[in-house]
Amino acid sequence: MPSSTQPLENATFQNSFVEELRGDASFDHSPRQVPGYHYSRVQPTPVADPHLLAWSEELAAELGLSRPPEQGAAVEALAGNRVLETMKPFAARYGGHQFGNWAGQLGDGRAMSLGELPALDGTVREIQLKGAGPTPYSRRADGRAVLRSSVREFLCSEAMYHLGVPTTRALSLVATGDAVVRDMFYDGNARPEPGAIVARVSPTFVRFGNFQLLAATGEIDNLRLLADYVIRRHFPELGEPSPAVYEQWFAQVCRRTAVMVAHWMTVGFVHGVMNTDNMSILGLTIDYGPYGWLEPYEPDWTPNTTDFATHRYAFGQQPRVALWNLMALAQALTPLIPDPQALRPHLDDYVATFTARRQELLRRKLGLSVELAEDAALLDELLSALAAAQVDMTVFFRQLSHRTSDVLTGTADEATAWPMLLASAAYPDSPAEGQAQLQQWLLRYMQRVRQETAAPEDIQAGMLAANPKYVLRNYLAQQAIEAAEAGDLAPLQRLYQVLKTPFAEQPEHEELAAKRPEWAREKPGSATLSCSS
Repeated sequence: MPSSTQPLENATFQNSFVEELRGDASFDHSPRQVPGYHYSRVQPTPVADPHLLAWSEELAAELGLSRPPEQGAAVEALAGNRVLETMKPFAARYGGHQFGNWAGQLGDGRAMSLGELPALDGTVREIQLKGAGPTPYSRRADGRAVLRSSVREFLCSEAMYHLGVPTTRALSLVATGDAVVRDMFYDGNARPEPGAIVARVSPTFVRFGNFQLLAATGEIDNLRLLADYVIRRHFPELGEPSPAVYEQWFAQVCRRTAVMVAHWMTVGFVHGVMNTDNMSILGLTIDYGPYGWLEPYEPDWTPNTTDFATHRYAFGQQPRVALWNLMALAQALTPLIPDPQALRPHLDDYVATFTARRQELLRRKLGLSVELAEDAALLDELLSALAAAQVDMTVFFRQLSHRTSDVLTGTADEATAWPMLLASAAYPDSPAEGQAQLQQWLLRYMQRVRQETAAPEDIQAGMLAANPKYVLRNYLAQQAIEAAEAGDLAPLQRLYQVLKTPFAEQPEHEELAAKRPEWAREKPGSATLSCSS
């Protein structure tokens, strides 16, 4: 296995999706329906002046790639200005339910995959450019992406990875030198913004919607071909595809999705647009659009202005929406399974897996290693108390890691520790009665944690390893974006470096762990976003 790195322009790409599935090879980029195919071959549209803004050293090392200079052959490939000899770029065809309504054909309208690179660990990763120009699936759009959404995608996908959340990755962020016109809030105020392209990385970008569209159009042979491809490539442990294996595969997708959402719910991540075309078949967080990080613990909060009417994709709704999306996937797979009712128990398993994994993650956050019968009720009460108090989720758990140890060792007593904790985590409008409820919960929690057999320093170490100090708060991302738009990359690079070790104290970066300031409460980009990018 090679251990040295090489420039991207020297890498040899593989093209299993193109070579094993059915594609439209007309290279006609005009918006249209593309029946009968899994993908369309495409060519990126060149940009004016590509240069590298950010690079994931960790991901590049996994892929055996060396960091490119700011400009040159590698950056030209990452911007779509150069297609390497072994690349076979394509845009995938899929459909989906958007906000609960069937939307028909959607597809990669702003993304195109260049091919796959073998990683040093033997796995294969697909490299996809977001913002590299129009495809047949662009509908009325230009296939481009702006700097603000590209910064958010690059930062968040890498931040989630370092938090231990199942996610797609980002290899690079490249400025294009072109302006892209966007109406950020769909209110008639379109304006030119700097353009950018993110290179996204995942074992595959296949989504629930790929299967849904093939089932909806009656392309059963294509549906089976795609299922067989995904199983052979990404679930080989299940064996050769068959009706029984399709069922086992669906069970795996349910479990992986449950684990992913449990992670979201315990770090405070709100996806913002959980349409079925934004659900990875591998159970990875995909499509970082109008996402947000929960600051005050408000289960009904959504960052997506498009979702303000119904709050369908609010933080607290995410477990239910994922189940709904899995039901839609099950419906799409029924042509492959003799008894579709056999899929139903796996939906129940999703619920059980989600509940068990969220409880496991919460127990780690609370320093509870010995499982007791009363723990489930204690965890439910915690979530209710957090919602009542509307304290900062990240600050609360991080401070709890320290205060619990202080109380256990006698460094502080509960009468002073808990008011100090709540003062640090509360916002100006956090309800006083909710804080009182949370303080009562803390008293019960300490009774419980005293039943642990581990030493206080070990309990604290475990809690600090489970409760991040640094997350990609909405206002921090917006500050980095505004600086980058003005030509200053220092805030972006600093934030990126800090988010790579989110559980470390990093006292020199203390201000990046601060609660949301009042000025950011209603500021566009810091509080709310749209699907526009």
